[in-house]
Amino acid sequence: MPAARHTGVVRITIRVRPGCTRPGTGGEYNGALVVRVSARAVGGQATEAALAAVATAFGVRRHAVTLIAGASGRTKIIDVSGADPAALTRLLANARSGDPT
Repeated sequence: MPAARHTGVVRITIRVRPGCTRPGTGGEYNGALVVRVSARAVGGQATEAALAAVATAFGVRRHAVTLIAGASGRTKIIDVSGADPAALTRLLANARSGDPT
């Protein structure tokens, strides 16, 4: 049976942790999905790295992830087109247990 294709948009809140030595996506901070990136919070580098990390975590292309609000803060609201809503539940449950996702 072919894999299910999701065509909807999932709007999520993410909490970006720039400058991390162990980048990854997973866990929860005040209801937001935690995204750890090695890029520093300079010139939008951490934001771009976070959007790319979310795309990878959801298995979509980078252009499917759109920043809605929070360009200069650590907490951001994003839309992910074609994302599986169940993936968000899985990512929120993945605290820093060594899971590289």
